[in-house]
Amino acid sequence: MGLIFWGVLLQVLVKVTWGLTMEPLIIFAQRSSPEQHIARFPMPPAQCPRLRFRLLRALLAARASLELCLFAFSSPQLGRAVQLLHQRGVRVRVVTDCDYMALNGSQIGLLRKAGIQVRHDQDLGYMHHKFAIVDRRVLITGSLNWTTQAIQNNRENVLIMEDDEYVRLFLEEFERIWEEFNPTKYTFFPQKKKSQ
Repeated sequence: MGLIFWGVLLQVLVKVTWGLTMEPLIIFAQRSSPEQHIARFPMPPAQCPRLRFRLLRALLAARASLELCLFAFSSPQLGRAVQLLHQRGVRVRVVTDCDYMALNGSQIGLLRKAGIQVRHDQDLGYMHHKFAIVDRRVLITGSLNWTTQAIQNNRENVLIMEDDEYVRLFLEEFERIWEEFNPTKYTFFPQKKKSQ
């Protein structure tokens, strides 16, 4: 990664961490280009469509695969984009949190109904990741839950980047969780321990 990228990322982290700005940033990064595209997040209402457009453009660029690992997913626009990719023949896999997916407004049920593979945790803790991998080459990650509330009102950050090493690390994490959350491994009726 170039020094310019790390300099910009450091500025973002300093501003977000120490409150030097009221609005965290969304960064669009490419390893092949030192140019960074930065947008404030949340944006004023008039600019919100531009943010959604950038995120949608990154998602809809998928041609072969899309892996989603999301705690919260209730944005109808992003849900329709994921369904569209599935209809185009893109292999879509989703990992989510079991508690959140059952909430009113969650897109997870609609994705399942559309035939998209979805797996969820069975643990006491949250599956709190928030990342997507497009065609095994583009990583989208940050604090953003894929909800209308988060996109329009919250102070969030999103990083969209092409970097083989980061994509590999996140893809390994996705595959690890995907296998861990395999429904054949669920325990529906845990065995009680026998007293000795």
